[in-house]
Amino acid sequence: MKIGISVSSSYPLREVTEGARFMIERTRAARDAELDSLFLGDHHVTPVPYYQNVPMLGRLLAEWSDQPSGVLLLLPLWNPVLAAEQLASLACLSKGRLIMQCALGAGHAQFQGMGARLNSRAKSFEASLAIMNRLWRGETVTSNGEWKIKNARISPLPPASIDVWIGAGADKALDRAARLGDAWLAGPELNYRDLRLKLAVYQQALERHGKKQPVTLALRRDIYVASSAKDAAQVRAASIKSNYRGIAPESLLIGEAGAIASALLELEDAGFTDVIIRNLHPDQSKALQSTERLAEVRRQVSSR
Repeated sequence: MKIGISVSSSYPLREVTEGARFMIERTRAARDAELDSLFLGDHHVTPVPYYQNVPMLGRLLAEWSDQPSGVLLLLPLWNPVLAAEQLASLACLSKGRLIMQCALGAGHAQFQGMGARLNSRAKSFEASLAIMNRLWRGETVTSNGEWKIKNARISPLPPASIDVWIGAGADKALDRAARLGDAWLAGPELNYRDLRLKLAVYQQALERHGKKQPVTLALRRDIYVASSAKDAAQVRAASIKSNYRGIAPESLLIGEAGAIASALLELEDAGFTDVIIRNLHPDQSKALQSTERLAEVRRQVSSR
């Protein structure tokens, strides 16, 4: 089981430069813990500071290792030519493999603010991904469908292929992930039972489309690696009281290193190869300490 991190991009702080510094510190901690991948999320038109992923990853790559890195793109919100150009440039900066996580996105305010249509997001997603793949191959693209594009091409091209992980939960979205993606990325809200059920749906879709089982099966998890049982209990109680992100408590990973390692090994036994964690503790020092303890989690997982 590989352990990566999605560094939080949202920090409701009065001093906006402090949030950017927090992201740099979290990336350094992930590098020092020898985590296996680095990602940033994607949101727009937000009421609190949210540091945009492409420029931030460009900065964070200076702190990162030669392990894979990438960004999530809510593709219906992005012009596909701009998105293809941005990721190609990131690929030129990255020492390791670049991965695009992508999903449909949601929220009327976000779509309206970005001038996108929520009711046609699935069509926009597929059209955008097709255009981006063609541009990355060096083709000149004209499209009169969901995106009106004439004679578009990009330069530089990515120096190596960019992997595409598709976030999906609904059966139709799982079919899309099997048909169009290099990997499925399961969401953090799915409990263990639902993960197994959704994985079966995804694997059936792979067979239906004549696709091989991918090398990567990834999932997201919000996590806190505690220093003690008491520390874990306090954080668990606080997450339940705040209804943390609307995620059911059984889908959160909160515990000491041994308990977290056991949970990850159970997910590995279910068939998942990568877990991308997000620190759930709002305090910067606690989040950094949790990331540091992931080094011990990795040791226990790899020693099985």
